[in-house]
Amino acid sequence: MQEVKHLSLSQLQSLVKKGVAEAHPLPYWVAAEISELKVNYSGHCYLELVEKGGDNAVPKAKANAVIWRNHHTMIASYFRSATGGEFRAGIKVLVKVTVNYHELYGLSFQITDIEPAYTLGDIEAQRRQTIERLQQEGVYDMNRAVELPAVLQRLAVISSAQAAGYQDFRNELDHNPAGYAYRITLFQAVMQGQESEGAIIATLDGIADRLDDFDAVVLIRGGGSVSDLAAFNSYRLTSHLAQFPLPLLTGIGHDKDQSVADLVAHTALKTPTAVATFLTEHNLLFESRIDALAEELIGLSSEILHDARAQLTEYGHALNLIATTTVRAAEQRLATAGAALHYRTALYLQQQQSRCQRATEEIARAPERQLRAATQALADRERQTREAVRFYLNNRKNELALYELQVEAKNPERILQMGYAMVYAPDGGVLKSVTHLTPGDRLTLRLKDGRAETEVSKVIPAKKQRTKTKK
Repeated sequence: MQEVKHLSLSQLQSLVKKGVAEAHPLPYWVAAEISELKVNYSGHCYLELVEKGGDNAVPKAKANAVIWRNHHTMIASYFRSATGGEFRAGIKVLVKVTVNYHELYGLSFQITDIEPAYTLGDIEAQRRQTIERLQQEGVYDMNRAVELPAVLQRLAVISSAQAAGYQDFRNELDHNPAGYAYRITLFQAVMQGQESEGAIIATLDGIADRLDDFDAVVLIRGGGSVSDLAAFNSYRLTSHLAQFPLPLLTGIGHDKDQSVADLVAHTALKTPTAVATFLTEHNLLFESRIDALAEELIGLSSEILHDARAQLTEYGHALNLIATTTVRAAEQRLATAGAALHYRTALYLQQQQSRCQRATEEIARAPERQLRAATQALADRERQTREAVRFYLNNRKNELALYELQVEAKNPERILQMGYAMVYAPDGGVLKSVTHLTPGDRLTLRLKDGRAETEVSKVIPAKKQRTKTKK
């Protein structure tokens, strides 16, 4: 067998390594997103860089990269001081890389430098895109259109219980100078990092199930870097905030710029303490309006009372004059009525005396007339009673005779004399139907002159007659 000319694996990889080194001798500035990042015990940082494309963000390119320990400490510190955030997975970066090939580990990129301004610019670009999309969809101003209650007392607070900002918020409300009592319900959520977006949305869903329990929603945290606040610029979270049916108050604690969450909120304040101060001032404004209305009401009441007293005094004078005139007129009418009454009384007494005399004469004659009338009525009643009794007895006799005829017509003996027979079932009862008969049953026939026994050989039910329907 002729030996084939070949290379060993290490020789081939050496050629590839040499080709890569010759083809890419200088470093490149590369824009990519960090999908994975891990720092091992020795201080070396291993990354996976991706480039996403299309609406579904499917990676169109992927590569492994490394930052050796001596560069990692410097790059991480530089990035933190420039952006205020950590060098972490999920952010877009502009890094300087050299292309390397290793016989054991294959192709990789070695990162030697970073440009933090690119990451900040990407965050700002995403922020602007989120704002434009919310505006195009018509939801950007929805929460600001929600009416803020006159009194804010029942508050749903989204924060972390351990956050210093939440503690400042509670301390400010608990010791507010007006002495207002607030009912605060804390909905805990992760407030920074990749998990914060989903955690806050889930919390909003929980509050939405209890809308009638709250006057407003308060979203607070204790400040942070631009990258730490990335979730508050995300479209998904800010879309939920903008369309939430309760007024939203934010105190995210970022002094330099407003997040998109601040822009879509009903009221945006810089810090959690500022939110607490706003709540107390808002309620104080309502109380001052009530006090002003109360003072105005007291003033109007005093004016109305003064006018009413003056009018009452006038009514008193007029009433006194009317009463005096009325009493005099009444006295005159009373005197006239008294004279008329005296005359009419004397006339009435004379008329009643005449009636009494006629009644006395009538009473004397009344018993005799009544006795004659009673005697005649008694005779008439006696005659009517005799006639009624005679008529009733005749009717009863006729009815009795009719009943006797009916009884006689239904007498079984008479029916038997006419040639009919009575049939008794096996149990001794009178048979009225063939429904319960079966062939072989013993029946008893009663005739006019005796009895006979027979056996059923066949049962033939009568055919039902069909009822004709008139059209």
